[in-house]
Amino acid sequence: MGIAHGSHRPVWKDEEVERIKTEIGTHRVTAVASIEGIPARQFQTIRAELKGVAELKVARNTLIHRALKELDRKALKLFESVEGQTALIFTDRNPFMLFKLLEKSKRPAPAKAGDIASKDIVVKKGPTSFKPGPIVGELQNVGIPAAIERGKIVIRETRTVAKAGEKINARVADMLQRLEIHPMEVGLYLGAAYDGDILFTPQDLRIDEQAYADQFVTAVSNALRLSVNIEYPTELTATTLIQRGFREASNVAIKAEIFEPEVLGILLAMGQQNALAIVRILPTKALDPELVALKGTGRTPPKPAEETA
Repeated sequence: MGIAHGSHRPVWKDEEVERIKTEIGTHRVTAVASIEGIPARQFQTIRAELKGVAELKVARNTLIHRALKELDRKALKLFESVEGQTALIFTDRNPFMLFKLLEKSKRPAPAKAGDIASKDIVVKKGPTSFKPGPIVGELQNVGIPAAIERGKIVIRETRTVAKAGEKINARVADMLQRLEIHPMEVGLYLGAAYDGDILFTPQDLRIDEQAYADQFVTAVSNALRLSVNIEYPTELTATTLIQRGFREASNVAIKAEIFEPEVLGILLAMGQQNALAIVRILPTKALDPELVALKGTGRTPPKPAEETA
């Protein structure tokens, strides 16, 4: 093993630092992620899933610190997120896409004694696959109400056995495995991502896409409504404005009894309805036989016959 000139530091460490600096310099984004507790097989699967999108490099924390320090003092902020076993991630994609890919790479995993629950762990009520036996008492001992019904063990009430942030004890972890409930997630947990001079944390990158989509739809709807209300013509509102203008013009023509082809049929129908209303309130003796027959019905009185020449 070579030793760096003028020091007792192995050459491979200097070479590793230089490789890290080169990767940082040739990629848009550098991120750090925890790889604590990831089985080797799953780590290789994640590496394969990110192939062509991002490169993973596992390095000692001291070497990561050296590389960042030698590059830029601002980049040292990235090292604040380095804890435990760490992987560096290099990519030319934006940090939001990288975070989304890492979240998708996570897989459900059974809980172990001492794990910290990332969210409330809930055991739902309903039947189990267990046959009657001592497990009824074991379930009850961890706070899960159980009973025997129709030859099977059922959980009688939905219960939260561990709240987010709490440590999972050994008995609860064992029972969750027996119930085939895998509440943990195994995968790369991004600590921070450095894009240019901007440092992103998971809180910055965690975006509710559906919420943003809903806001966008609402914004478009409000903009269209405003455009129509202030009568501002655009490609999207022109048809609506023309239709509204036609309706308003028709209403004016009807109220003013302007005999235009577009409203003439409506005016005639209104006249006929008014005539029928008069027929209904006149005494029978004042009406012609034809009108007497119409009185009390919803029919329209006949049009008068045209005079012959």
